[in-house]
Amino acid sequence: MILESIIIVIYSTALILIFMYALAQLNLLLNYLKADKITIESPKFDFTNQAEIPQVTIQLPVYNELYVMERLLDNIVKLDYPNRKLEIQVLDDSTDESLESTAKQIKSLQNKGFDIQHICRTDREGFKAGALKEGLKIAKGEFIAIFDADFLPKPDWLKRTIPFFKDAEIGVVQTRWGHINRDYSVLTKVQAFALDAHFTLEQVGRSSKGHFINFNGTAGVWRKECILDAGNWEGDTLTEDLDLSYRAQLRDWKFKYLEDVETPAELPVVISAARSQQFRWNKGGAENFRKMISRVFANKTLPFKTKIHGMLHLLNSTMFLNVLIVGILSIPMLYIKNEYAHLKAYFYVMSFFVISTLIFFICYWYMYKKTHGSTFKDFVQYVVMFFTFFSIAMGFSLHNSIAVIEGHIGKRSEFIRTPKFNMNSLTDSWRNNKYLRKKPSLNVVLEGLLMLYFGFGMYSAFVVGDQGGDFGLFPFHLMLFLGFGFVFFNSLKPRV
Repeated sequence: MILESIIIVIYSTALILIFMYALAQLNLLLNYLKADKITIESPKFDFTNQAEIPQVTIQLPVYNELYVMERLLDNIVKLDYPNRKLEIQVLDDSTDESLESTAKQIKSLQNKGFDIQHICRTDREGFKAGALKEGLKIAKGEFIAIFDADFLPKPDWLKRTIPFFKDAEIGVVQTRWGHINRDYSVLTKVQAFALDAHFTLEQVGRSSKGHFINFNGTAGVWRKECILDAGNWEGDTLTEDLDLSYRAQLRDWKFKYLEDVETPAELPVVISAARSQQFRWNKGGAENFRKMISRVFANKTLPFKTKIHGMLHLLNSTMFLNVLIVGILSIPMLYIKNEYAHLKAYFYVMSFFVISTLIFFICYWYMYKKTHGSTFKDFVQYVVMFFTFFSIAMGFSLHNSIAVIEGHIGKRSEFIRTPKFNMNSLTDSWRNNKYLRKKPSLNVVLEGLLMLYFGFGMYSAFVVGDQGGDFGLFPFHLMLFLGFGFVFFNSLKPRV
């Protein structure tokens, strides 16, 4: 009975933590709906007055981006901004042939009159954070716009973001990500679905109430003074953007989030690329929890509610670990429930997962219908998309949990870039991309075993107890089976 008690306690704790996170998401939804009804007039620079147009530096941190560099530079020079007030820094840590082709394209752009520099380091110390810090030393701009290699800002992007810095307290302006290849595959649709929720529900829900939000690493602008005041870029976590965001907001800088300014970008189209991106984001989140949580709670000026939202924000990635725990222990719990009738009251805690799922379902529906519509057909498509997303997210839970655990225990690892593919249409191919990982990791074997394990969980529903089975957890085990199956098979043969 000791083992059974331990399982019940761990399982219940993980379920309650997921439920708390769901309640926080519900609070963000309420914040979002309230914010949607409020129009705030912000002071802005008057760009009809040349004296008010500030100097801007665009930083493009790149590393071995052979397939997208030409597209990136061609797009950046189309930004509508006075040439004499605009500087472009290509922060190039590349070690392959892209270094030479990029140098040639930059030389051509220089000959056309663009103020563009090719800044190359001899080593990758600090990775992306180190490159940004190096470029900042010589940046001419009062404001620093940052774009990753796969982002394609529209020509009016600077004119829609820079004016908000008229407010001297604003340190960052962040825009919403768009997705140029959203409909390429099931994998890209699921990623777009998750990111859309972050860039609507979470960013607006937090910023509207003055809670911590984060610069998303790209498609945003920093006030140079803000970067320096917050301690500059640091490379001791894998998410340097989240790190600097918290340090800046703890120094009382305001962040402005622009939901209506979309910056298109490319989503990873193969599962190995998505895995590397997910690993970096989730491990970096856990690393920042270790680094920042004591500073957040030690701050005497922050409201308690903001501290709680900050804690849950920094623990976002840790939810994958709770989901994995709940999933693995749900099968033993199924047998315990049907073996010990006197413990039946304790199993009401299982309803927390159903309630949490319902909360997520409602929150994501509000986000989905804003961009896709709210007809009955849209709702049916949403239901399919939600459960597809939920299943695949659970399928990533082992991979992401390993990242989270490494982050929490302080295990260091290199910054692994996400391969870019230059995917502009549904017919474009990724198969010859030289940056793709050739062999799946050993974790894939465990994901295959978990797929079989949850298959056993579905079988168990028919045989437990003496009342003809127990099917309460069957839908949950089905989603886990499908999610781990999707991740397993596509990791063996990365075609999605």
